[in-house]
Amino acid sequence: MEFKVFIGLEIHIELKTKAKMFCRCAADYFGHEPNTHVCPVCLGLPGALPVPNKKAIELTIMVGQALNCQINSFSKFDRKNYFYPDLPKGYQISQYDLPLCQKGEFEGIKITRVHLEEDTGKLIHEIANNQKVSLIDFNRSGIPLMEIVTEPDLRSTTQAKDFLKKLQQLVRCLGVADADMEKGQMRCEPTVNLEIVKNKRKYYTPLVEIKNINSFRFAEKAIEYEIKRQLEEFEKTGLEKQAGNKTTRGWDEKRQKTVLQREKEEAADYRYFPEPDIPPIRLTDSQIKALKSKVPELPGVKIIRFMNQYGLSREAAINLIRTNIRADEFEKKINEAKKYGLSLQEIKINELASWIGGKKFNQKKKLKEIPVIFIVRAKKDYKLPKEKVIKTVNLVIDNNQKIVEEIKKGKETAIEFLVGQVMKETKGQVDPNHARSILREKIKSA
Repeated sequence: MEFKVFIGLEIHIELKTKAKMFCRCAADYFGHEPNTHVCPVCLGLPGALPVPNKKAIELTIMVGQALNCQINSFSKFDRKNYFYPDLPKGYQISQYDLPLCQKGEFEGIKITRVHLEEDTGKLIHEIANNQKVSLIDFNRSGIPLMEIVTEPDLRSTTQAKDFLKKLQQLVRCLGVADADMEKGQMRCEPTVNLEIVKNKRKYYTPLVEIKNINSFRFAEKAIEYEIKRQLEEFEKTGLEKQAGNKTTRGWDEKRQKTVLQREKEEAADYRYFPEPDIPPIRLTDSQIKALKSKVPELPGVKIIRFMNQYGLSREAAINLIRTNIRADEFEKKINEAKKYGLSLQEIKINELASWIGGKKFNQKKKLKEIPVIFIVRAKKDYKLPKEKVIKTVNLVIDNNQKIVEEIKKGKETAIEFLVGQVMKETKGQVDPNHARSILREKIKSA
């Protein structure tokens, strides 16, 4: 029995804005006390009116452009009606038939649409007074949520996982989202079904949407399990896909399986209709063009440039462009080395790439104490006399007493900052090992 896998993805990504989607509440809610970032709008109280966040709309359009989508000059918000405890209004403001972006392509996968909506509250399941209870934190309610929907073009768990990683990388490169799956800033809901060939006839298993996925690893495991489950179910029942029939299953990590949650609602069940409190969005060609000009060099382009310009392997380039900070720091160090009088050929490019692209690279730490001398070749012909080196070392020590004190207290790595300062003052005309030796001698005797 042969089979082919069809995987489509619905990816929700929280946009990095200062305020929520339809009110002025702070969007930085993670880790804060429950229900402290709320107002009448995001609580859905009677009479509260939504005002769209212009920045969220712009960020969504930029993502659409990076995904090679058609940007609609006319779009609108709609009400998606359903009743659930974490949705206080009884409907979600979303987009239905006229999204901001549609018909795109990314990594060979067709993008159906990219639209904007508001996030829901968060249910917290706990034990209170020896009873199971569900509490609701509305801090997340109203956060700008971008949804990216693909066609069912993915054919394996590995391909789906790689696509998600590259999409995360893309939105981080654009600066529109942090997309941390562990914090719920990026959520994925795969839809899976199979084409089974048996006795020269093709059968299609029922569509299943999988929820409760908060990591790339879980996505991979959930899809793998669902493929196996659908094969086994078809062999037992012969059940085939029916028009409009889709079920929702949740991934249970403890039990390592998907579990049935509910029959999936279709568009008619949500009773979509235009949001009456928000006028349609009209974009001019100049506005769309201006937003496109803000799209930076994208990861795929940067990988190729790093390979061609710096002679890096593809793997090294991919590691560097995982975040903007890594890629920027890499080129910053190269430019720093050039200021010291070193040519591109004299810089240890691969060592630099390995260090910055490594897992232990700390993005939040200030890197002043890690100078370029870590990544340059020692010059054979140093022109500076010893007296001049000693004079420069004394100057650097006098100007950096705080660093000197840290070294005396045992922070040995801090000496590299001073070495870098000596290199900078002498424009690379001193042997870094020689400078380091003199620095240690001077600091020890001070």
